[in-house]
This record gives sequence, C-alpha cells and structure tokens, in this order.
Amino acid sequence: MPYATLDDLIERAGEVEIRQIADRDRDGTADPDVILAALTDAENLINGYVAARYAVPLPSVPALVRTWAVSIARYVLHRNGAPDHVAQDYKEAVAALKDVSRGLIALPVEAGATPPSQASGTVMAAHPPQAFTEDKLRGWR
Repeated sequence: MPYATLDDLIERAGEVEIRQIADRDRDGTADPDVILAALTDAENLINGYVAARYAVPLPSVPALVRTWAVSIARYVLHRNGAPDHVAQDYKEAVAALKDVSRGLIALPVEAGATPPSQASGTVMAAHPPQAFTEDKLRGWR
C-alpha cells in the first residue's frame, strides 16, 4: 500500500494540477492507474533509502514520509518537466531520505504507534593476522 493517496496529492497540489498531470485519457478526471503508478514509484524510492535503517514497508506512515511520497509522486507525474517548486520539493525529499539512510534523520513515530524496527547495522569483518609485529620486526630497527 503506497505511503500517500490521491487525496494527499490533491491536498498538496490542488485538484486542477493533479487533473492536468494525471488525466492521460483526457476524460476530465485523474487516471487511477497513473496516480497509483506514481505513488508506487514514490514508495519504492522511499523504501530504497529507508531500508538501510528500518524494516520496510513501514507498518505505519509518519506524516513526514507521507510528505516525501507526495513530493516524489508529484514530480513523477510531471513527465514533461516539473515546475521549479515541484522539482525543489523532490530534491529536498530525496536529500532527506539520504539523511535517513545515513542515520542523520530518525523517522518520527506517532503517539501510540510502534516504532519501525531498525535494520541490523552490524558489520562482521575478518582480517588476516597482523603482518608486522614486534617479534617479526626484531633486528630490523
């Protein structure tokens, strides 16, 4: 299930804009499959970044994630070039998602909601024994 809805897009951009960019069959209404595709693209992009720190899909959608999903979907819907303010919203959403993946931004949790579980950040590494020890270097000083 996408992190945002058609209603979220309309609330942010207005019904006229959404109809202009999502009415591909020119019947006067936004095409549901076009909207769903853009919202799914947004969810996939969000999950790609968020999965570095959290289990995805997120069990509940924080308002911040919904805002990012709307910004990304709106940008995707402007297939012939987005206005500057839409492109800027998109860039800011992606920058924030990069910060989430680096651990600089934590996803907010609504009151009473269960926080998304953290993805394992443990890295296991093996390395060869030390090549230059005191014993091996004896006599070379």
